[in-house]
Amino acid sequence: MKDAIIVNNLKKSYGSHAVLKGISFSVKQGEIFALLGANGAGKTTTLECVEGLRRYDEGEIVVDGKIGIQLQSSSLQSFIRPTEAVKLFALWNKASPDERQLKELGIYEFAKKKYCELSTGQKRRLHLALALIGNPDIIFLDEPTAGLDVEGKLSLHKKIKELKAQGKTIILASHDMAEVEQLSDTIAILKDGMLAFTGSVEQLTQVVGRRHSIQITTTHGQQIIETDNLTKTLLEKLEEYRRDSVDILDIKTDRGTLEEHFMSIAAGRGQ
Repeated sequence: MKDAIIVNNLKKSYGSHAVLKGISFSVKQGEIFALLGANGAGKTTTLECVEGLRRYDEGEIVVDGKIGIQLQSSSLQSFIRPTEAVKLFALWNKASPDERQLKELGIYEFAKKKYCELSTGQKRRLHLALALIGNPDIIFLDEPTAGLDVEGKLSLHKKIKELKAQGKTIILASHDMAEVEQLSDTIAILKDGMLAFTGSVEQLTQVVGRRHSIQITTTHGQQIIETDNLTKTLLEKLEEYRRDSVDILDIKTDRGTLEEHFMSIAAGRGQ
């Protein structure tokens, strides 16, 4: 697939503090690309440089397509109403509002409210609607489901999948690891201004190890075992219990989560 975004040797410093130390990555057209990083890793600076909102010191950024941005922290004039904001952004983009899209995002449910009266979740939905005006090719979503309830998250996830199905390229920044794991094609993890990992969720588990947790309850109590080899460890424990005539009451297994894998990379393990 063709590249929608190419970032090559991107560097950015604030005074003597180097925030980005020469990062390079590319985003394919039509994929969902998640950018992760602990606080201070350079994630927000990277996004702002690619979006064109912040100057960078060195490197090259190529963006092929029209972009729409839903910022994590953004605001509108306190007394503007949602439909007024939509009309204003449509005017700026020389485009007509997509009525179907506005209904899907529930904008008309709180259309009569002033911006200052909206809940956090309602603001998130409004800012997404504004980002989609003008039919962008590349959409930046920074914490898109922050403040949304479960129903709201599921609805927005459905919308993101629909956008991907339409061929849109989506750059996702989120602290919700379950969300990232469910939606993303590619994950990039920033650590101390450098890219510590780029690849799929499956490739990430290969880098840090396929950690599994085995919880075994017996007549002697409960034991929790961490292992990279589920089959080998489980067979060995079953043989041990059989040999010692210990009755097993329950067995539960759980694979490592994306959050655990992310923390391994952030802590400098698995590199």
